[in-house]
Amino acid sequence: MTTSTPDTTPPENPAEEGAKPFMRTIKSFVKRAGRMGSGQIKAVEELGPKFLFPYQPSAIDFEAAFAGAAGASGPNDAQTGTQRPVVLEIGFGMGEATAQIALTLPGTNFLCCEVHEAGVGALLKRIGENNIPNIRICNHDAVEVIDHMLPLGSLDGVHIFFPDPWHKTKHNKRRLIQSPLVAKLAARLKPGGYLHAATDWEPYAQQILEVLSAEPKLKNRALAANPELAGYAPKPHYRPLTKFENRGIKLGHGVWDVVFERI
Repeated sequence: MTTSTPDTTPPENPAEEGAKPFMRTIKSFVKRAGRMGSGQIKAVEELGPKFLFPYQPSAIDFEAAFAGAAGASGPNDAQTGTQRPVVLEIGFGMGEATAQIALTLPGTNFLCCEVHEAGVGALLKRIGENNIPNIRICNHDAVEVIDHMLPLGSLDGVHIFFPDPWHKTKHNKRRLIQSPLVAKLAARLKPGGYLHAATDWEPYAQQILEVLSAEPKLKNRALAANPELAGYAPKPHYRPLTKFENRGIKLGHGVWDVVFERI
């Protein structure tokens, strides 16, 4: 699960972020205890050297990071010479949906941030079991990764699926998807890139829709294509239904997808 805490420090580049009042220390997570199973530990030991990408306070070299993600041809398409799309995922939990999406979109590279070691081990285990070459994992706070590793206009997409909703009103300020983070993400998307968030908590869905609508660098893809959904988007084909989501649907719970595009 992902969340955030308030911040008053200025953005690292006021011109880039629109010089908006900033919240104090955004964080993409709340640290929770969790033990790794033997299979997860083994996956970290055996697959970590290839699929774990350590945090660094400098811009990432995507070509080097994803070397081998497309087989012998490397991360660039052998025929066109264009770089494969890169999607950032923030908070992948135990990695079930992440692994399925990477298999569904084999031509896309996924940089996935998660601070919980059990989740990192679980996704590495899935990578090994399913021979998934196009995922790299950064076991670090996503906000620092965004600030220091991701250049402006470097991403083709961002996925934030089922972040911690912080149900109590007094805790709403801890939610991850708020205007300071969205401004950072929008600045790092290429024109035409997308930001896709999904939640099963309707009040949070309403907040996400409001926050993304207020970001001047983004536009709502669904308004014209699906006006009947009142700003929400149909579930994109690449996002699988998780066991948790299926269980909720059977109980009558809703799920809301919000997809915005970088102008």
